[in-house]
Amino acid sequence: MLIAGQLLLGLVLLVAGGEVLVRGASALATAFRISPLVIGLTVVAFGTSAPELGVSLQAALTGNADVAVGNVVGSNIVNILVVLGASALVAPLIVSSQLIRLDVPLMILAAIGMWGASLDGVISRGEGAVMFISLLGYLVYSIRASRKESVEVVEEFTEHSGSVSGIKDLSVQAGLLIGGLVMLSFGARFLVDGAIAIATSLGVSQLVIGLTVVAIGTSLPEVVTSLVAAYRGQRDIAVGNVVGSNLFNVCCVIGLTSIAAPDGIPVGPRAIQFDLPVMVAVAVICFPIFGLGGVIKRFEGALFLVYFGLYTAFLIVSSTDPESKTDFGSTLIKIVVPLTILILGVSYWEGRRSKAVDGLNSADDE
Repeated sequence: MLIAGQLLLGLVLLVAGGEVLVRGASALATAFRISPLVIGLTVVAFGTSAPELGVSLQAALTGNADVAVGNVVGSNIVNILVVLGASALVAPLIVSSQLIRLDVPLMILAAIGMWGASLDGVISRGEGAVMFISLLGYLVYSIRASRKESVEVVEEFTEHSGSVSGIKDLSVQAGLLIGGLVMLSFGARFLVDGAIAIATSLGVSQLVIGLTVVAIGTSLPEVVTSLVAAYRGQRDIAVGNVVGSNLFNVCCVIGLTSIAAPDGIPVGPRAIQFDLPVMVAVAVICFPIFGLGGVIKRFEGALFLVYFGLYTAFLIVSSTDPESKTDFGSTLIKIVVPLTILILGVSYWEGRRSKAVDGLNSADDE
């Protein structure tokens, strides 16, 4: 009963925190003439990645490196497959051209960089420092670049969030933002602690706990925040939150954790050979789906959720029945590859058709 109450309290704090965080961030974006996409990529992304940072630092410093690595890898997979998938089911997500040109390629590069850094079995302090410094450079560039398009974006964004003026209003919105971050952090911690207690009692390995229970728990802020943003029509925050959060998870969470750990973060063979490549593959699949028409459609969101279900099934099978892991993995590949090719083909065809219809409508207007 105590653990159930802890889980329920964590969920309530996550839901409330997500709503408050989106409201505060939206209003501040308008007030400071900053693109909501950049707010999603920075403030909201950092806030919703705070649970991952706290959990990974604690895990690495207490000798539970598998939890730290599994937390970040699993969270990045959950962010794309579950957060974007569920958000797209709420409302098709319009993808900004900046995401396709810059942020998604950087997310892919960060995923590849983390995998490459781990190939020798450890992510060193020096490699972590490079990750964190790269993130700082990205933040500076994003904020400066947002100023060039702020007029158009703010006019459009004000329709959803309203205007903010005066020190009092700004203080209220800043308070909402901070309050939302606090609720998200505590909610995730309550939820994760309770879930870990249950998973540990079942004898599941630390890596699998990190990839599933901890990853899903610490990703719930992203789930709630993006779902709320999508429902409220603030789709730049919904998509930007996921891409930004994945960048923060690698460059900030892994970067700072490897710096703080005395000998860096050790990475096990299982993560190097399977889980990190899956994280990279999930990041890579975003590029064609985002780029085909600039919209994440509902059926593509459903595909992401199917992918996550298959990945979770593989984790469960591999941890409970290792002997059947190879056969099950081969079956999954035979399902995933044709399904991905089919969906990309449909997305490409619909994108071409949409552009053709827009061209005909423009010609008729002239």
